[in-house]
Amino acid sequence: MPHQNHKPSFTLDNRTMRRLWLETNGLLSSASGPVDVVAIIKKLGFVQLDTIQNVSRAHHHILWSRHSKYREPMLDDLLSAREYIFEHFTHDASVLPMDMYPMWQRRFKRLKSSIDGKSWHKPDRVRDWRDVLIERITKEGPLSTKDFDSKISGKKQVWSRPPHKHVLEYLWYSGTLATSHREKFAKFYDLAERVIPEQYRETEVSDVEQIDWLCRAALDRLAVGTPKEIKEFWEAKDVEEVKTWIEENRESIVPIQWETDTGEWITSYALEDIEERIEKISSVPSRIKILNPFDPAVRNRTRLKSIFGFDYKLEVFVPAAKRRWGYYVYPLLEGDRFVGRIEAKADRKAGCLNVLNFWPEEGVKWGTGREKKLEAELSRFAQLAGLDSVNYGSLFQT
Repeated sequence: MPHQNHKPSFTLDNRTMRRLWLETNGLLSSASGPVDVVAIIKKLGFVQLDTIQNVSRAHHHILWSRHSKYREPMLDDLLSAREYIFEHFTHDASVLPMDMYPMWQRRFKRLKSSIDGKSWHKPDRVRDWRDVLIERITKEGPLSTKDFDSKISGKKQVWSRPPHKHVLEYLWYSGTLATSHREKFAKFYDLAERVIPEQYRETEVSDVEQIDWLCRAALDRLAVGTPKEIKEFWEAKDVEEVKTWIEENRESIVPIQWETDTGEWITSYALEDIEERIEKISSVPSRIKILNPFDPAVRNRTRLKSIFGFDYKLEVFVPAAKRRWGYYVYPLLEGDRFVGRIEAKADRKAGCLNVLNFWPEEGVKWGTGREKKLEAELSRFAQLAGLDSVNYGSLFQT
């Protein structure tokens, strides 16, 4: 069937779009009661993992932003339990709900096919090392890359990997191996059949069903999205597959237009419950939240700027002399708008959170009220990392 143009059935003004996006990401409602980490991950779809421990690693910070009682060991304990979540690659290494594992089979196949086609991939290395690695893991249990000692041969390149690491990663991407657990963020590999419960591992789902689920689940977590954004959410499908899915589900997909921060209009799609979702948006809180650079609400910088007018970039890999802001700078969200950014770093030996720099957004006045709200959030942020105090330096001093 040829693609047909969908005429937008209704529009979203910018304020409603901002609130809808934050509500979808769990940043409007105040969490209470016990911390349900699995429920948070299911709501978001996945939580990105990151190695940098500036204050608290990204995955811990993202979960804490949804429930201030979250603490760092909780996610590690869940991953080790091998029951509720699994780790794999979306746009980056992430943890995902275990019950979506059957829908991830095409992702394993696509990643394997992608790596097989890379110029740096060496199939002969896989043939030489595959059985050796699997045999050792089978006999010894979960192993990390440090349990092997092969070396890089020839000229070292940015993409160079020792043979064992190359093959471990290849088997992990393709689903033969799975992440057993992590120790101080080091990943341990085990056989997938010893990590993933049989009920999820043995469930067979057709490719068509996987595409339908992945598109629908992505759009549900985007609230409003273009075919490109739906494709990029899981990176488990192509844009053309998304467009075909939209066309084949015209009765349950709503074309809409939403207003950007600059007053322009973008044509997108939403699920048929979009009006009900808008009606249920929580009231906007007054609290200031320190968000992580990898938070799903800000990860897509283009979408972030379109919705909020907030121009943000993480400058970790930018040479110090060329940085506009700083090494690791956090966005500050107040209610439904971004009001500033702050650079802070943990000194774990001293048990202190050091505030290094602070920049209010243009046009946002920082009086005593906002200062106190930020101080309260910094105090909570310090507690996440197990720090006892906050050193404000010259913050707010004139």
